[in-house]
Amino acid sequence: MLDFVQQLVSGVALGCVYGLIALGFVLVYKATEVVNFAQGDLMMLGGFFAFTFIGMMGLNYWIGFAGAVAAMALFGMLAERVVVRPILGYPQFSIIMATIGLGYFLRSVAGMIWGTDDLKIETPFSHGVLRVGSLVLAYDKLSVIAATMILCALLWLFFNKTTLGTAMRASSENMLAAYYMGIPVKRVVSVVWAISAAVATCAGVLLAPITFIHSNVGLVLGLKAFPAAVLGGFGSIPGAVVGGVLIGVIESMAGFYLAEGWKDVAPYLVLLAVLLLKPEGLFGLHVRKKV
Repeated sequence: MLDFVQQLVSGVALGCVYGLIALGFVLVYKATEVVNFAQGDLMMLGGFFAFTFIGMMGLNYWIGFAGAVAAMALFGMLAERVVVRPILGYPQFSIIMATIGLGYFLRSVAGMIWGTDDLKIETPFSHGVLRVGSLVLAYDKLSVIAATMILCALLWLFFNKTTLGTAMRASSENMLAAYYMGIPVKRVVSVVWAISAAVATCAGVLLAPITFIHSNVGLVLGLKAFPAAVLGGFGSIPGAVVGGVLIGVIESMAGFYLAEGWKDVAPYLVLLAVLLLKPEGLFGLHVRKKV
């Protein structure tokens, strides 16, 4: 039973990271109907920025964390302005290839600047444990879960209680109608990319105590986070987080209880089963088309 609880907490913590990356997929898709396949690499770049501020420059953890988030928010706006906006209106395949190219570019630049070694960020939660009887839970994993819950609550407040959040929700529902109502759609889209990059950075920094940061970590985790977004219902913000947690838990349990190799396969088998029964995902809206 203790092993089960420990694996459950580990899976939820890893799933929270998947969920935050998936959240970035969903935010960009809802605002622009663009699938940003560089989302995982934005997480990787944010993690390297945090390592630079905290590990190399010696800044306080929280100051370095905030600095990395701010820097990546600006980078997200720049990426949208330079890479995506000039080709909006072109076939979706062109935009997808542009984001894939952006991901390759970021991985190459990260490898040239920070090298190919695995890096780790020391956090205030790196070494502590919570003991409940015979159960031992690491603070770093509990901190990831707590931080994800706080971040999701802040995003909910932003989208539902602020004028800019309302404008972003209106733009995601109908961009043309929002434009005619006087909403600055281009500025809103830039802010969405900024938030998406900032959320990805949070995922990268939270991931650091659990695993290492390297130039290909964004590609690996992006391939896990995208199915999480699909599982939850592509376009559903709560679904992205729930889908990420489910993927993380299934992966953790399969790695512990099943034979070697099932850890990477089991989440995709569950995804296929869910999509066969509920093609729109767990939280997606079902649209019945007339033939």
